[in-house]
Order: sequence, then C-alpha cells, then structure tokens
Amino acid sequence: MSQQWDVGRALALSGLFRVLQGAGRACAAPFLTLYLRHLGLPAALVGVVAGARGLAAALGAPLCSRCPRGRRQRRLLVAGCLLGSAAAGLLLTLVPPAPGAAGGRLCSGSRQPGRTGAAAGTDPALAVGAGTNVSWDGPSGWAASVTAVNQDTREAGMLPSYRPPSPGVRKETSSLAPAVTDLAGNAEGSLYATESNEPSLFNITLPTVGDTNVPGNLSDHQKDTRGVSFEAVQYLFLDREHQIFLIVLGIVVLWELLATSLEWTVDESLYEYLDFVDATDRYARLWIWNYLGASVGACGIAILVDHLNCFLSATITRLAVHFYGYALLITLSLLVTVFFPIHVPKKADRVNKTAKALALLWSDSQAILYTITVFLTGMAGSVVHNFLFWQMQDQGSSELYMGLFVAVGLLAEFLLYFFKGKLLRTFSSSKIVAVSLSLLAIQLLCYSFLWTVWSALLIQILSAFSSGALWWAVNMTVDDIATPGMERSLHTVLQGLCYGGGASLGSFAGGFVMKYFGLAVLYRVCCVCLVLWLFLFLIVQSKLPRQKKINYSRLLAADSSDMSDSDEENERDWLVKVMKDESFNRNRSQKHGIS
Repeated sequence: MSQQWDVGRALALSGLFRVLQGAGRACAAPFLTLYLRHLGLPAALVGVVAGARGLAAALGAPLCSRCPRGRRQRRLLVAGCLLGSAAAGLLLTLVPPAPGAAGGRLCSGSRQPGRTGAAAGTDPALAVGAGTNVSWDGPSGWAASVTAVNQDTREAGMLPSYRPPSPGVRKETSSLAPAVTDLAGNAEGSLYATESNEPSLFNITLPTVGDTNVPGNLSDHQKDTRGVSFEAVQYLFLDREHQIFLIVLGIVVLWELLATSLEWTVDESLYEYLDFVDATDRYARLWIWNYLGASVGACGIAILVDHLNCFLSATITRLAVHFYGYALLITLSLLVTVFFPIHVPKKADRVNKTAKALALLWSDSQAILYTITVFLTGMAGSVVHNFLFWQMQDQGSSELYMGLFVAVGLLAEFLLYFFKGKLLRTFSSSKIVAVSLSLLAIQLLCYSFLWTVWSALLIQILSAFSSGALWWAVNMTVDDIATPGMERSLHTVLQGLCYGGGASLGSFAGGFVMKYFGLAVLYRVCCVCLVLWLFLFLIVQSKLPRQKKINYSRLLAADSSDMSDSDEENERDWLVKVMKDESFNRNRSQKHGIS
C-alpha cells in the first residue's frame, strides 16, 4: 500500500515529465513563426496561423474534460496525444520551403551544399548581370551586396553599366537599374518596410535571347496567353502560398490540440492523485521544472542548429531540426508516463467548472478589471512572440541569440520567484499590476528601436516583472473570490483568456498591421494601448471598494502544521491575523475575569 501511494516517486516522475515537455516545447514553439516565414508565408497569414494556434490551446482543456475518466482510457489518451503531437511536428518538416522566401536569409549561400556562384545566391549582383533569377535576401544583406559587387565587377569589366535596352528587349528591363540603386541606397531605412513590395522583389527575371518574354517569340507568347483567364481564377484558390497556408494551418491546430490535451490530462491526473493523499501543497512548485527544461531546450537546440549546414539534404533545411528535437523529447516523455500514477475519483464531478469560473469572475468588479488586463497583455505579448525573431533575423542574428532570449525570460522569472513572498507583502496587487503594465509597455517601445541583437536579451529581463509578477498578483486577487475547489479553474480560465483569447486576437490583428504599416509601428501601437489602459486601470481601481472578501476555503484548508511551516502565507492572509487577535483578546479578557 505504501508503494501505491508513494508521493515522492510521483513528484519525481512529474518533475522529469515536465522537464522533457518543457524542453520539447521550447525546441519548436518559439521558432514556429520563423519556420513559417521560411516556408514563404507573409506576416498576415503567419498571424492567422498563430491566432488559430492560440484558440486551439484555449479549447484543448475544455474538450479534454469531456473525455472518459477511467484509468485505462486516460493512459491511452496520454499515449495517443504524445505520439500524435510528435507526428504533427514532423509533418511540418515535410512542407517544402518557398523558393526565394524571406526566411532564406538565415543561411549564407556558402553553406548550401551543391550550389555555387550566382545560383546559390552568393552574388546577387552577378545574377542580375547574367539575366538569372534573383532571390530577395533581406534589405540589409542583399542591397549591400548588390552595391559592393556591382562596383567590383564594373571595375573588372565583368558587369557593364546599364544602358537603354536594345530594340528586341522589353522596356521593363530599363527599370531594373533604378530599382537596384534605390535598394542599395535605402537599405537601412527599409528594415521595417511594409510587405506591399515583396512580390516584385522576391523574383526579378531578366529576359534572355529565345525566352518567351521576348516579343520575337510571338507564337510561344500567344500559347501562354490562351489560358490567362483560367490561370487567374486558379491563382485565387490554388496558388502555392495559400496551399501551404491551409496545410500548415491544419497541422498547427492539430498539433496544439494534441499537445494541450496531453498537458491537461497529465496535470489533472497528478493533481487528483495528490489531492487524494492530501499533498496538494507540493503541487504548486512543479512549474519550476518546466521552466528549467524549457531554458535548456531552447539554448540546446539553438546551439545545435547554429553548427549545422543550411541544408541537411536537397530538400530539408536545418530549421527542421527544431521539430526533430521536439519529436525526440516528446517520445522520451512517453516512457515516463508508463510509470506515472493515475488516480480516478470515485465520484465524477459533473459541474462545468469553466462556466462557474467565468461566473465568479463576472461577479466581482475587481476580477473583471484584472481579467481585461491579462487579456490585453496577451494581445501585446503575442506581437513579441510572433515577430521579434523576424526582427532579430533581419539584423543578422544567429539562432543562439534567439535561444538565449527564451532562456533569459524564463530564468529571470525563476530568480524573481525567490522574492515573491516579500514582493506580495510589500506592495498591493494593484501596484504590482501597474508596474508590470508599465514595464511591458517599455519593452515594446524598446523593441521598436532595437539597435543591436544582444540588446534584446537585456530588454527581455524585464519580463520577470511584466509576466511573472503580473500573474502572481492576479492569481492572488482572484483567489479571494474563489469558492472551495475553484482556484485552479479560475487560473486556467484566466490563462485561457490571456494566451488563447488575447493572444489570438493580437496575432490576427498584428499580422495585418505589420503587413501595411511595419513592425515598428505595430510595437508602438501596442505600447500606446497599454499606457492608455494603465491610466484607465488606475482610475477605476481607485474607485473600487477596498473591502476584501473572506476566503473560507483557504481558512478551512489551513491547519496548525501549515501555519508553522508557511509564515509568509499567514502574513498575507488578513483573516488568519484577525482571528488570532480576536482569540488573544478573548483569552486575555477571560483571564482577567477569572482573576
């Protein structure tokens, strides 16, 4: 019997599972939008994919709550979700990258096996002179190389100056020189340019003798124009960009549903097990293992990818290694779940806790204020998660900096956790939320003026307050309105509203804003919105009543041993202090009355 309810063994297995899960998710999830860019998807479609992924994450937990609760059924569900999520991640690697996509700037042509010269993209200016296709390789790299190579090749007599086109060549050729000159002269200013010019820059083709573009080949040209109307209709529905978008959208939604279902099922099983043996107090610190695993996973996969060639084979790029690492770690976690304890309660809870949690949030004015806050922070945070790596890539960042960026944010929040008790005792929840909103707005403003790649690591340190401290204050506030057994449901609903609802809406809108106005404008708009909400938050907060509700569930759960072991929680619980004072005064009065 003692072996059946071995709490230490269950916590050790849960910690190992969370390390593997955190490392696996960090291998792929932060780099997903970078991979979608490599596939040739523009910002607007990437935002749609990221938004759909957030919605899938928000819907995963409610769907799992409807699944069978038997021990055998849960083990089969966990195994199926594990294998299915690993397979979904591998499916993304089978999508062929777009030729000349903007994500191709991550690799230099010298590291691409089997390609040399202009065909490999190492000398785009020579490709222009030779009349071949030129791939857009970013404003900072491509334009600079065009300027330098043009100057060298002209001096060597390899590339003559541009002159009016010959009578047999289309007039569009003469417009290439101003375009190249404009790109070379305005490379720095076009870093955050809109995407409206991308189709004309991804492929620039010069006509050659005998080409169908030359008006002399009229018969071939007439054959090509016969199906213009049909191709126009086909382009609207079956062009490569939208085909890839639909494929990727389906894979990503399936992947997120399976991954979220897996995490929810394992987490719920462990909590029910610990609740049965009265050890739920040890559940609260398990998130630390997830953070440590994610930090190691993000840095480890970034170092590995940086040391690989750009192409693992003729069709597989090194970005696919992110998803290979995810599949490997998720498969390893399957071995842990074989020994994972699963407890099935005798009485199934038929209450819809999601609806009840929403009703509790709606019943309290301060909870409504905090719910709107986390929703808006989810919208603003999605901008950073979706497009910051694009910005770092445009500035020539290696994946090592991107992996460090993920790790710095997680480790900063982990280190601040040691001061959580003192922070919550010293400052009120409203002050912590106000500071967190201010720091998040400062982060977004700094990202809009990002001067070097390494500066992003310094800015990311602020996420310890803008993310970690914010959630501590919010969770402590909503715990005051929680009824017995509803604390975890309230936290889950708030996280769903933030990372599901808020992040999804932010992704949908952010992709289109970036497309038409640029990334810097997107950051600044989010910054202004947070500042406006900060002022409104402070005004409304000052008008709300300051009376604190009694949390009877926390009081009933506390016993004498808990009071002696957790002094920090007792200092925060005003009701415990009041009852202690009343008990002391009553005993004192009785003593004086007897004497």
